[in-house]
Amino acid sequence: MLTRRQALAAPFLSAAARTQTSPGRRPNIVAILADDQGWGDLSIHGNTNLSTPNIDSIGRDGALFDRFFVCSVCAPTRAEFLTGRYHPRGGVRGVTTGAERLNLDETTIAQTFRAAGYSTGAFGKWHNGSQHPYHPNARGFDEYYGFTSGHWGQYFDSELDHNGKMVRGKGFIIDDLTDHAMKFIGDHRSSPFLCYLPLNTPHSPMQVPDRFHDKFAKADPKLRARDPGQEDLGMTRAALAMVENIDWNVGRLLGRLRELNLERDTIVFYFSDNGPNSWRWNGGMKGRKGSVDEGGLRAPLLMRWPGRIQPGTRVSRISGAIDLLPTLTSLAGVPRTSVKPLDGRDLKPLLTGSKEPWPDRMIFSMQNRRASVRTQQYRLDPDGKLFDMVADPGQDRDVAAAQPAAASKLGTALDAWKREMLPSVGPDTRPFPVGFAERTMLPARDGVPHGGVKRSANAPNCSFFTNWTKPEDSMTWHVEAGATGNYRAEVWYTCPASDIGSEIELTFGTSRVTAMVDKAHDPPLIGKAFDRHDRGGESYVKDFRPLQMGRIALEKGVGTLTLRASKAPGKSVADVRYVALIRES
Repeated sequence: MLTRRQALAAPFLSAAARTQTSPGRRPNIVAILADDQGWGDLSIHGNTNLSTPNIDSIGRDGALFDRFFVCSVCAPTRAEFLTGRYHPRGGVRGVTTGAERLNLDETTIAQTFRAAGYSTGAFGKWHNGSQHPYHPNARGFDEYYGFTSGHWGQYFDSELDHNGKMVRGKGFIIDDLTDHAMKFIGDHRSSPFLCYLPLNTPHSPMQVPDRFHDKFAKADPKLRARDPGQEDLGMTRAALAMVENIDWNVGRLLGRLRELNLERDTIVFYFSDNGPNSWRWNGGMKGRKGSVDEGGLRAPLLMRWPGRIQPGTRVSRISGAIDLLPTLTSLAGVPRTSVKPLDGRDLKPLLTGSKEPWPDRMIFSMQNRRASVRTQQYRLDPDGKLFDMVADPGQDRDVAAAQPAAASKLGTALDAWKREMLPSVGPDTRPFPVGFAERTMLPARDGVPHGGVKRSANAPNCSFFTNWTKPEDSMTWHVEAGATGNYRAEVWYTCPASDIGSEIELTFGTSRVTAMVDKAHDPPLIGKAFDRHDRGGESYVKDFRPLQMGRIALEKGVGTLTLRASKAPGKSVADVRYVALIRES
């Protein structure tokens, strides 16, 4: 493992790496995605509140994209990267309770590169579907290690998914994910690989090792939010520490490529999935995560390929997450396998200094049915206000009246785009698939509480069901059984010794299985001791244990899976994190 000093030295490419590529070999791809990191959270963009030399080096040794746009929240950006298509086309309409799932008829970048002979691995926050065939192992990734939900409740020794099996991570999650990515790179260094590292920080909960947080614990950031009165300095300090931890890990990864002599054979790029998750310095832009203003959508994109992308390249033309798939396939000489038209453009001419004409374009964005559109010069917001982003990058002056032709043109285009997209962003009625892999985990996130049952927190993603106290209470999952057969059922539960003795039942159609909660398991909640800032509406976590319920027969088709209690002698039945169904026949 590299020391911090070695990691900080990692960005400096050898002269050979800057000028040579291996003849006849398609380039490896390393994609690093940060979560809730704003454009302004990098020193290369002028933020003197922190230092990010390793991330910055990717842009210094290659290209920096000046106006790169993603979505305003996590799952949609991931879908656009994976497909090269606007996220509503792929069924992604939210961030939890199934709305984050990418339609199964969409072709992912992993499927495209695997078809060309690449080894493919993803390590981190997936956020485009959990159960097979939405799981990353079913979307083109040979190797997966991370979590499939939108956020996770504990970043140290985390419960994680390794190729569909629940495992216990080791240490701080970002370090752990990077370790697995580095191992994947080493294991596949002799042939082309696609390594996707979608990290989950600086998304809350705000947890980070002491050695990074200590630097910022009492820091007085000189650069502040556009409206300093909105800034929570505790949140800012934690976010800056988490970004510096990412930077250290990026340095380790770049160092590993150098050690393996893979620098010249590897395209490395770094981006983020939306604007910052709090009010902090972001170049004076309007908006943050969740908005379709510039500050919610503009993100970093840094890309290097020694010998092919010249150091110091600056891409001034607007671009977006939808462009990454067509650009990477073009750079790598990989045929596109999607039969659906892409929304993104191939940016290769902008990266290689081509003199071919580059016409202006429109990039559209939507969140909660509110949409905006961006050209090289203008942004039209959801309320019909037009901003000249060249003269007024802070979106302070509406020029719609002064520029009626531009406002009309963009308004017409935005209305047409919305008419096409809005039918795809309504309520999500898709069932959760069961039986498409040997083991299917149905988390509380994907279920519906009834009666007195409630979630452990407002945000569903990492929640569990609690307050299950009486036989009238239940939890249901809208599921599709992929095949008729027998399944072994588990309920991942906790229950104090004073409440054991409840009889619970799981039903699907006419099938039913029952079990007794006869063993106490009452672990403490975990997370608060590690938090650097209040986590708000996100749940703390605890160690759930599987209760073996026995065998249940499922008929192929769509129906309701229901968990309830027939006897509840104590104050509560149990808390529930998952129902698991293991296919036996």
